[in-house]
Amino acid sequence: MGKTSLHLLLVYPDFTKGAASKISSGGYYSEGLASISAVVKAAGYRVSLFHINREFDEREYKAELDRYGDCDLIGFSCRTTMFNYVKKLVKWTRAVRQKAFLLAGGYHAMLAPDDFMTIEELDAVCIGEGEYPTLELLDKMAKGENYYNIKSFYFKKGKEIIKNPVRPLIENLDELPLPDINLFDYKNLSSTKTDTALIMLGRGCIYACTYCGNSQFRNIYPNKAKYARFRSPQNSIQVIKQVLTEYPNIKFISFRDAIFNMYPNWFDEFIALYTKEIKLPFTCNLRFDIVTEDTVRRIKEAGCYTIDIGLESGNREIREKYLHRFTSVEQMIKCSQWFKKYKITVLTYNILGLPYENLHKALETIKLNAMLKSDKMIPNIFFPYPGTKLREIAEEAGFLREILPKTKVYLKQPQFPDHHVLFAVSYFVFFARLYRWCFQKDTRFRKMFARVLDYIFTGPLTPRRILVFLCSIKEGMMTYLKHTLINYMPSVVVYLRKKKHSLKIVA
Repeated sequence: MGKTSLHLLLVYPDFTKGAASKISSGGYYSEGLASISAVVKAAGYRVSLFHINREFDEREYKAELDRYGDCDLIGFSCRTTMFNYVKKLVKWTRAVRQKAFLLAGGYHAMLAPDDFMTIEELDAVCIGEGEYPTLELLDKMAKGENYYNIKSFYFKKGKEIIKNPVRPLIENLDELPLPDINLFDYKNLSSTKTDTALIMLGRGCIYACTYCGNSQFRNIYPNKAKYARFRSPQNSIQVIKQVLTEYPNIKFISFRDAIFNMYPNWFDEFIALYTKEIKLPFTCNLRFDIVTEDTVRRIKEAGCYTIDIGLESGNREIREKYLHRFTSVEQMIKCSQWFKKYKITVLTYNILGLPYENLHKALETIKLNAMLKSDKMIPNIFFPYPGTKLREIAEEAGFLREILPKTKVYLKQPQFPDHHVLFAVSYFVFFARLYRWCFQKDTRFRKMFARVLDYIFTGPLTPRRILVFLCSIKEGMMTYLKHTLINYMPSVVVYLRKKKHSLKIVA
C-alpha cells in the first residue's frame, strides 16, 4: 500500500455548549492539529480536516462525513468537556466506515486514556504529542507491519488492551515543520474574519496550578522536566511570517501560549525581534507574579494592546490553599497600575464554583476585579479535570457529581447550590462594574452603596433563578449577534477594536 493512498481524516469538535447553535462564526485554529498535519503531509500522506464548529445530529454528521470519502485513519481530537459528544461521533462514524481505523487524542486522552478504551467502536488512543506516533502508525499501516508496539498508543487487539509507554516529548520545537495552517479553511475562521491570527509558539507551562490540566499533562512524559518549551525566537518569527505571507489581511496577533513571559531570556530576545520585524498589535497571556514594569513597557512598545491574565479567585484562602496561587492583592494592584499607565487593556480570567466556595467568597472575586479596574472579565465555572489536585480535593469532600451533557455546574455543594453559582457567573461583570463605580466615590457614599450591593448579591430575597433565566436569554441573543457580526460585518468588529484601543495599523 503506497503512502499517498493512505488518507488521514482529523475530526475536530470545536464549540462550547453555550455556542452549540445553528449559527457559527467559523470555529478556531488548533496548533496541535496543524502540526500533526504538517508532519504527516511531509511524509507523503493525505490529510483532511472535518472541522465541527456547531453541534450536529447523527444525520447531519453522517452527511458531512460522506464529503471526505473513504479514509484509512480517522482521528478524533477530544477535550474533556467534549468526551460524551466524541463518543457519539465515534459510534456514528463506525456505522458508515466499518473498515477505517478509529483513534482519539487530545487533552482528555492525556488526562484519562482509559476512558477511551470503554468506547466499543474505537481502535486506539494516542497519549501525548501526536505528530510522530501518528506518522509511525501510518508508516506501519502502509507497509502492512505490526503496529501494536508503537509508543504513546493504547490499542485494542480483540478483547486485549495493549498499553504502550509514552514516548519522550519533543524538546526542540524547531525540529518540527511550520504548522500546516491551510489544513483549516483559514480565511473563514472566526479570528481571521476579524483580521486576527491565533498563534502558539510554545507548549506547556512551568507552573502546577491545582485546577489546570498542565499539572497532569507533564507527568505522562519520561522527560517531563522539559515540558514547557518555546520555538526559538528566530523560528517563532518564521511561524508568524508564514501566516502574514499567506494571509496579508491579518492585522492583529493573538498569542495563545500559556504564559508569554515564562522564560525571561526567550521573552527578551523574541520581543526585540517582534518589535523590529513584525510590530502588529497583539494580545498575550501573562501572570501577575512574574510581571515587572519593564515587561509591561516593552510589550507596549512592541504593540501589545490587551493582556489576558489569571486572577482566578479574590478569596485568599481559596487562592492559596486550594489553587496554589500565592500572588498578593498588593502585587495584583501594582501590576494593574502598570497596565493602566501604559494604556493596555486588561482581561481577567476568574473561576467560580470552586470547592468550599460560596456567594460571599465569590463576591470577593468580583470586588477584586473592581479594585483592579479590570476592563474585561471572563467568569468560568470550575471544571474538575481528571488527575488534577483540585479534583482530588473535591472528590474527597464528596462534591463530585455525574457530569452529563446538560450539566452546567460540576460540583454539588450545599453551601453553594447550582443557581447561586449560575447567578454569580451571569451577573459577575454587572456587579464588578457597579462596585468599580462605587469605589470611586467618597467614603460615606461608598460604604452605604457597597452594603446595598452586598445585600442584593448575597441576600435571601434576590430572585436568583429568575435572574439567571433572564440572563440566559440575553446571552443567547448576544451570541447570535456576535456570530452575525463576525460572519456578515467583520469590518465593524475590526473598526470597533481599533477605535476602542486607539490602534494605528502600519501596512
